[in-house]
Order: sequence, then structure tokens, then C-alpha cells
Amino acid sequence: MRIVLVGPPGAGKGTQAAYLAKNLAIPHISTGDLFRANISQGTPLGQKAQEYMRAGQLVPDEVTIGMAKDRMHQPDAANGFLLDGFPRNLAQAEALDGILKADDLKLDAVLDLEVPEDEVVKRIAGRRICRKDSSHVFHAIYNRPAAEGVCDTCGGELYQREDDSEDTVRKRLEVYHSETEPIIDYYKAQGLVVTISALGKVAEVTQRAMAALEREGS
Repeated sequence: MRIVLVGPPGAGKGTQAAYLAKNLAIPHISTGDLFRANISQGTPLGQKAQEYMRAGQLVPDEVTIGMAKDRMHQPDAANGFLLDGFPRNLAQAEALDGILKADDLKLDAVLDLEVPEDEVVKRIAGRRICRKDSSHVFHAIYNRPAAEGVCDTCGGELYQREDDSEDTVRKRLEVYHSETEPIIDYYKAQGLVVTISALGKVAEVTQRAMAALEREGS
């Protein structure tokens, strides 16, 4: 299957993408991984992306599109892929259609993870990270440490990243609504959108998503 995964920040796209890709035996292609791989390998596209990033500028669509196109043409993606973070706007969605059409392919589904805005803010703004080891992550509501502000694992101080503040989260949501949400209507017009609730335990959401994709593919 060829799937695009969409949803607001905090919807759990990365977590669900990993599980879904494994269950469907297709590669999980995330924008973050594309950038890291191209920059670390020193590809021409990676060098261009790094120039913009060092200048504090957004990487142009054509660079991101080029990276995604190269990745989708790798052998492990011959039988399908799950795109996470791409396309993120209408220009990228239209470019993706063009890439697939040139190969006589098409998307099978666009999986929309739906989460109420207040829940998104609660999920992200409640995160607390350990200063000693950033892999130790807690939550002010859902995964509280035994002692307030202290990492259960190593005793390090827990803090809220600037990117996780409520103001920042709401700004990220504004960007999502203005730039990414329009692609949902774009794909709805093609009859590709499958919307599921991303509330509940991770396994429950995965089961919900797999059931929806199986119905779509049947």
C-alpha cells in the first residue's frame, strides 16, 4: 500500500507510522529522516537543505520534494510506503501526485489521525524531558514521575522544552491549520481520506488504523 499519514502535532503520527509500517511490511518515510539522511550523506539535496537551515530559513518545497522522490524510488519502497510529514502543503501534495502518475502509480489511502485541539495542547505542553538523558520522557498528566521534577530513571532534573510550551504549541497548530489541513480536503476530493480517532492507548489506535486501512483496501 501507498499511504500518507496526516494529523496535527501531538497526534502520535511518528509512533503510529512505525507500528503501521511494520504491520504492513512497507518502509516508513518521514521528513525528519529524509533530511537527516541526505545531510549526513552529503547529497546535493542535503547540502542545499543545510544551507537554508544554517541561514535560519525554511527549506524550499522543491528540495523536500526531491528528497521524497529519491526515497520513494529506492528498492524497498517498490511495493509501497508510508509517508509521514510529507506532503505538508498543497504544492507538495500536487507534486506527489505527479511523481506517482509518472510511474503509473497512485495513493491507496490518506490516513487522518483526528485529535481535539485541547488534547493536542495537553499532550505536548505536559511533556517533561530529563536534562541528563533526553530519552527519559515523562508527562505531567499521563506519566508522572514519582517525585515532582525528578527523573525516575537517573535522578536528573525534568524540564519543559521551549518548543513544548502552550504558546508554541498553539502557534504550531495555526501553521498546521493553514498549511497542512488543506491537503485533507484535496485528498477528500479524490476519495482517499480515512479518518480515525487518535485518542486512547497506542495499541488501540494502531488496531483502529489497521482496520480502517483493511476496509479501504478491500
